[in-house]
Amino acid sequence: MTPVVVVGAGPVGLSAALALRAHGLPVMLLEADPEDRERPGSRALFVHRETLALLDGMRPGLAAAITSYGRTWHTRRTLYRGREVYSRTFPPPSGRPPFTSLRQVDTERFLREACADAGVESVWNARVIGVRTTASGVSLSCADGRELTCGYVIAADGARSAVRAGLGIPMEGTHGEGFHVVVDVADRPGAELPLERVFHYEHPGVGGRSVMRVPFTGGFQVDLQCHAHDPVEEYGTEKAVRRWLPGVVGEGHGEYADRILWVSTYRFLRKVAASFTDPHQRVLLVGEAAHLFPPFGARGMNSGIADAAAAADAVATEAATTGTAATGAVADFAAVRRAAALFNSEAAGAALEHLRPQRRSVRLRQRAAAALAPVLPSCGSWLEHAPYGPRGGAPALAGRKY
Repeated sequence: MTPVVVVGAGPVGLSAALALRAHGLPVMLLEADPEDRERPGSRALFVHRETLALLDGMRPGLAAAITSYGRTWHTRRTLYRGREVYSRTFPPPSGRPPFTSLRQVDTERFLREACADAGVESVWNARVIGVRTTASGVSLSCADGRELTCGYVIAADGARSAVRAGLGIPMEGTHGEGFHVVVDVADRPGAELPLERVFHYEHPGVGGRSVMRVPFTGGFQVDLQCHAHDPVEEYGTEKAVRRWLPGVVGEGHGEYADRILWVSTYRFLRKVAASFTDPHQRVLLVGEAAHLFPPFGARGMNSGIADAAAAADAVATEAATTGTAATGAVADFAAVRRAAALFNSEAAGAALEHLRPQRRSVRLRQRAAAALAPVLPSCGSWLEHAPYGPRGGAPALAGRKY
């Protein structure tokens, strides 16, 4: 019987497998897709300092490899209706940077290489279609007829988790109105845009829709907040993006419309699993199998990797016991990480209320802050930070952000 199976080879599942190997546990990693799958789009961009520290604990040197490839910008700017209300440039950090920005596919590449070096057994084209737990272990059924038994499962199989569905654990929460368009654009060699993150409230170049631009290695990502009544075909297709992108990037940069790499749309989802484990405490849900957050605030992948590290710690603690004695480590994991997810969900809700205010008072406060920002820097600072939700960590996780 395999001691531990991780389901899902995204960044969270890869991190869980790597963390288990750091504890000296044999692990099998199952992925439904083929090994040569293509993962379009930048997706999760930010790997934060706290996450880098976790990854380095799993595989020393991994954080340095990721940060040497990623980009760390030092300037943040916020504009309101075309006028700058906040700008700050930070000195380069003396140690590990506060974050690094790279496409998720590149983060996964580093993690896959680390898993291979650590001896993780990876099985591709292994789609899980059934799960059954008992007091002594887990049975998994795969679409190819494969049957596996193991002591524990860490389920990192994403928003449509087959493992979570097989256990009958519901997702609870809400989704926001309206949609966003996210676009990856390749750099133009020799004429790159400034290395800075820019958020623009009610951008005049796109009819008063809000826009964020973030650099990553090889290009930049643009996030356009559409109005509730906007047709997707008018803003969320590559043809539509070619039309509105020059107005976002600025005059003289029309050539970027021909350097579009990826276009997608999303809605703000705030959902958390009713439980992060099964009644027998043999399956541990992590990442998007356990919670769904909007991308603003970079809570998704970062909190998922924190889940993965905590899940591996819990399994290692249980595996170290003799006989059938349980330490309660899995139950503790489920309680603590669910509390963190609920905190992140509330933080995302605060960000959503700012980005898509339902109350007229919020819009008036934003307008007043923009008018006062030139004389009251705290007003500009509030406009800068509010779209990402509270910056503090979950109360249950002293010393950690997610």
